[in-house]
Amino acid sequence: MIAAWVAAVLTCVVCACVSGCDDKAGADVAKVRLGGKSFFLEVVADDKSRFKGLSGRTHIEPDGGMLFVFPANKVAVQQFVMRDCPIPIDIVYLDGQGRVLSWYAMTPEPPRAADEGTPGDHSTDNTPGNRKYEDRLRKYSSRFPTTFVIELAGGTLQNLKIAEGDKVDLDVEGLKKRAR
Repeated sequence: MIAAWVAAVLTCVVCACVSGCDDKAGADVAKVRLGGKSFFLEVVADDKSRFKGLSGRTHIEPDGGMLFVFPANKVAVQQFVMRDCPIPIDIVYLDGQGRVLSWYAMTPEPPRAADEGTPGDHSTDNTPGNRKYEDRLRKYSSRFPTTFVIELAGGTLQNLKIAEGDKVDLDVEGLKKRAR
């Protein structure tokens, strides 16, 4: 009994010391190679998680980030925004074969105003406050139908040599099967 309690306390202490542990607890992680560097990205494969994304995060590990996967029936031109995200993010849009379509350095938006809904409200409801907030956010477009989207810590892409058409090393078929 005491051993189990000590193990639980140690787990909590270790988790508290690891940046972002609460955000990534139980996260599904995929290894991706982009511009000659390996990244370990949280896989985001359902609507609710895709909508939330990195909202609210205050830190992204230098080799971390997110990998959004869209199912075949949702492959389209995507427009990502900096919803409730206080830190810069680099974004890379990929086609269904893992080739780079476009990328951007996304900058934080001013926080929500009092009449723009509740910060951290990641619902897709169409309340006037949420609508007003969503309408003012800058949209970063994939320009072409995209299956995968990678989000990294801001400033990461300036150190990587990537170009449109470059192939990103990721498990294309395995990831597609997990998309919902």
